[in-house]
Amino acid sequence: MMSSTTFYIALGSNKGDKLKNLQLAVDAIHAEVGNVKLISKVYKSPAFGFESDDFLNACLVLDSYLKPQNVLEVLLKIEKSLGRTRKTGKGYEARTIDLDIIFAGDAVIDIKTLQVPHPEMAKRRFVLQPLYDIASKVKHPKLNKEVSVLLEACEDDSVLEPIKIWLKNPRKAYDFSRFNYIAIEGNIGAGKTSLATMISQDFNAKLILERFADNPFLPKFYKDAARYAFPLEMSFLADRYQQISDDLSQLDLFKDFIVSDYDVFKSLIFSKITLQEDEFTLYRKLFYLMYKDIAKPELYVYLYQNTKRLQENIKKRGRDYEQDIEDDYLEKINEGYLEFLKTQKDFNVKIIDISDRDFVKNRADYLWILSTICGE
Repeated sequence: MMSSTTFYIALGSNKGDKLKNLQLAVDAIHAEVGNVKLISKVYKSPAFGFESDDFLNACLVLDSYLKPQNVLEVLLKIEKSLGRTRKTGKGYEARTIDLDIIFAGDAVIDIKTLQVPHPEMAKRRFVLQPLYDIASKVKHPKLNKEVSVLLEACEDDSVLEPIKIWLKNPRKAYDFSRFNYIAIEGNIGAGKTSLATMISQDFNAKLILERFADNPFLPKFYKDAARYAFPLEMSFLADRYQQISDDLSQLDLFKDFIVSDYDVFKSLIFSKITLQEDEFTLYRKLFYLMYKDIAKPELYVYLYQNTKRLQENIKKRGRDYEQDIEDDYLEKINEGYLEFLKTQKDFNVKIIDISDRDFVKNRADYLWILSTICGE
């Protein structure tokens, strides 16, 4: 799973409908760059370094899986879409939108096209004041001083006036507040761990990931299914039961909800495929004795992918013991899940077909999934 970087972006406009330009830029950044976490107040400030109308300025914090150079490329594209053409010559001019990377995590970048931290930020109150609103304790990685210290020492005596209208955070369109516990399920290679991880990072959720990598029977099962199916399924059941029971009982006051990349019921689905009939009869009795005591998810999301895409994903992630999984086995798992979900009267289930989508590489696909999950 890719790791994200926290970016701090400055926004400014002094041409056209300034507030609308800022909002359009925020919306585009959220749609194309990453998850907008915080937005500062909007400040009116005089033009800096040239005679012009007053600016409206703001800063935002976002997490993105893109590299800093790619973030810059998208920001420039957004500027162009909003009517700005950057000129290569020196000098300032009025602009519909101005987007600058102030910080990119702790990175220090000095190349022809990008300098991070922004080389002029410490001299500009119209950057430091909104940045202080959302990142007062963040340290400048070169100067080793917090934003609050830089603001206090700034010699720019421009007078900034906060306006009463706040920019809207597009992130709030995805409302997870009605859920305490969401389970993301899917076939082998469907992307359930990736999606659960991304949601946990973007929406402050406690993440529960299945501990399949620690199961000593899994590689043995793929080599000799008949011999190792029962000990594999029993060990998975015991571990899933213990993990879910422990994690759900431990409240985390700093998280808004819980998201997991599995539900315990998958044990019954897989065991029905892998076990002999007499083994499955015994297993099912043991399963229901344990299952009745486990908290059930308030939303059960099933990511459906066709067999071809599943095999592509399995090959891509390169786990040795998965490379010989046959299509027939994957198809039986899909059928088992769908049969189970259709018979559940008490489950709040959403089946999402992602066969033609790549939500890890394509942010539009990810946002579409979020809309589908959060929609009524």
